[in-house]
Amino acid sequence: MRTSRTLPILVTAVLALPLLAACGGNNSSGSASDKVAITATDTACKVAKTELKTGKIAFAITNKGDKATEVYVYGKHDGAYDRIVSEVENIGPGTSRDMQVELGGGTYEIACKPGQTGDGIRQKITVEGAKANTEAEEEAYDREVEVEAKEHQLEGLDTLTAKVGEKIEFKLENQGTTEHELEVFGPDGKEVGEVSPVKPGTTGEAVITLAKPGTYTYKCGIADHADKGMKGSFTVS
Repeated sequence: MRTSRTLPILVTAVLALPLLAACGGNNSSGSASDKVAITATDTACKVAKTELKTGKIAFAITNKGDKATEVYVYGKHDGAYDRIVSEVENIGPGTSRDMQVELGGGTYEIACKPGQTGDGIRQKITVEGAKANTEAEEEAYDREVEVEAKEHQLEGLDTLTAKVGEKIEFKLENQGTTEHELEVFGPDGKEVGEVSPVKPGTTGEAVITLAKPGTYTYKCGIADHADKGMKGSFTVS
């Protein structure tokens, strides 16, 4: 009697398992199967899917290289893929990070940057659907601030003062002999924007919103440039 009563109970429990699994996989962050895998190494940047649909896209980044890396999504601007749409930095060897970004229709480039420097190893992706309003994405700004990068100085920010909520286009002119960049951090220490690495003799720009009052810091994040003097601070009030 005990055996014949146990069997229906076991069958019922087994049948319930798929229902429980289906409920467990339904969360707001999306399951692993919903994410587009990016595998970064010291010599490659492999994107699992290069044809995507418009909307919010979650990338699951794994660093299988020996160097810390960062991954960028670049949009097109004036014929070049140099407009930063999204980024994740400081991905250590053997670690994984997620990056969520909303993309309109068009072409983009994914860049993995082993050693967190240079233009990166790039993979083009295509997003099907309505085009994003690129003019809006490039963004109007309140004023422009020019910054000169030399070995090893960042000139033009030491006397900067700004108002809360200002959108400033930072233009970084590289007058040095190696690549330089400009990273800007808010009063809480979190990065609020950056001008990505700029080659010698060229200029890069980024529109950065200074949303909170307080002391902002900036630096060139390439190699030991900050330790050599390429850093400083300014006030937003």
